[in-house]
Amino acid sequence: MEENALKDVQKQGLKAQNELPTIVVREFEPADKPEVQQIFYEGLIEMVPDTAFRGLRHHPESLLLYTAMTVICFVITMCWWVIGLLPAIVLCGRYFYSRRVIHGYLERALSQDMGDIEGFYMKPSDSCLWVAVLEGKVVGVVAAVGQQKSGGAVELKRMSVDRSRRRYGVGVALGRKVLEFAVTHRYSFVVLGTTAYTHAAHKLYQRLGFRCVGVTNGYVTPGATSSLLEGIFYRVRHHHYSLHVQNGKITSNGQH
Repeated sequence: MEENALKDVQKQGLKAQNELPTIVVREFEPADKPEVQQIFYEGLIEMVPDTAFRGLRHHPESLLLYTAMTVICFVITMCWWVIGLLPAIVLCGRYFYSRRVIHGYLERALSQDMGDIEGFYMKPSDSCLWVAVLEGKVVGVVAAVGQQKSGGAVELKRMSVDRSRRRYGVGVALGRKVLEFAVTHRYSFVVLGTTAYTHAAHKLYQRLGFRCVGVTNGYVTPGATSSLLEGIFYRVRHHHYSLHVQNGKITSNGQH
């Protein structure tokens, strides 16, 4: 009976796998542009609360600064209600400046590569942009840009997946397409950078075989300004990931 039950479970598992919709990753086509830009826009906007709130606990220097501000305000005003308002003011300030910087970054990207996808990614031989299609709809995007000056590396860029289609394996399928591109074009490394604080994003890169090789604290995001208030309320870490391509094989931490 136990063997029969085990077989039934295995059959159900295989049936569930077969019922999963097929993800097709193909090269970008001009008709995809509105959907690609929308997915890219929504993915960046998600980073506003991620940076403003989740990112706070990753920056003890910012917490120390806010604590010092609280103490100074209390010494000057001696008002407890002012102290009570400070956490809300800090969170509002972080949200406002995170949104402003990310919107600036978004506008910059849409006026450059993401505004001319064909010219920037599809015409050069050392770059490409792919879309993931699920049930006839574009649900994800990723790009690769060759960097021969950086020791034969290719950079994984612009990865974003429709929020309603996550946990289907779309991100993994897109990432593997970039790795295939690296092997085919004989690049030595695949690199990427991210300011995301979500565990899922870092887990995806690690699942693909990437290894974090460095972190830049206080990274200056393209589109940011040098204003004092922005420096107080907006601060991010930039994680650098790398994956080694050796003899046509992907290696990570010494494993093939």
